[in-house]
Amino acid sequence: MDNDNQFKVLKKTVIWKDLYFYRKSDTLYQLTVEFCKRFLPPHGDRTVDQMVQAARSGKQNIVEGSEDGQTSSEMEIKLLNVARSSLQELRADYMDFINTHHLALWEQSNERQKRLRAFCHSHNDYNDYAPYIVKMTAEEMCNLALTLCHQTDKMMCAYIEGLEKRFVEKGGFKERMYAARTGYRKQQDAKLKALETENQFLKAENTTLKQRIKQLEHLLGIQGILETPRKP
Repeated sequence: MDNDNQFKVLKKTVIWKDLYFYRKSDTLYQLTVEFCKRFLPPHGDRTVDQMVQAARSGKQNIVEGSEDGQTSSEMEIKLLNVARSSLQELRADYMDFINTHHLALWEQSNERQKRLRAFCHSHNDYNDYAPYIVKMTAEEMCNLALTLCHQTDKMMCAYIEGLEKRFVEKGGFKERMYAARTGYRKQQDAKLKALETENQFLKAENTTLKQRIKQLEHLLGIQGILETPRKP
């Protein structure tokens, strides 16, 4: 195993701008700002502040959760659930607008809803929607927002489920820190044991060589005596 990854404590950085559900949440925020400007009174209606704040809270908590996730899986999961709650609140506001203004909520079998659902599924960024939004009626914008809310929530649920599974299997920051320290100590202990074993081997080999040298010296001494010429 690569030593750079073996004792890694921080999780791999998540680029929140690349997350599909973040991009959809940002689209929801910009869509909601535009919706409120066009179809709600600029003053005296708390719904405007509530809807814009709920939409902003949705995307901002995704950002904060992803950033905090490097050191706290628990906080990441918590903030992503806060984001979900904010977008569910936004969803309820759009539903209230449809009901109070006697607009149509498009059923799944509705052909317009099918086309809308397919478009939202394959498009995430506000720029993809902007050319159409300027021409949309209140009913169309509400159904668009509700579709985005549903798809974003579904994607976030799957993502959070993955985080929870990984947390159960690998733990959070404290657990990874403990595993890193324990793994490092085990590695050092293994190296020390290997050195001790090598040292014992070298000592034994040294003793054997010394004995061999003595034997050779003894044999050479005997040979010298035998080869020395005797005096007449």
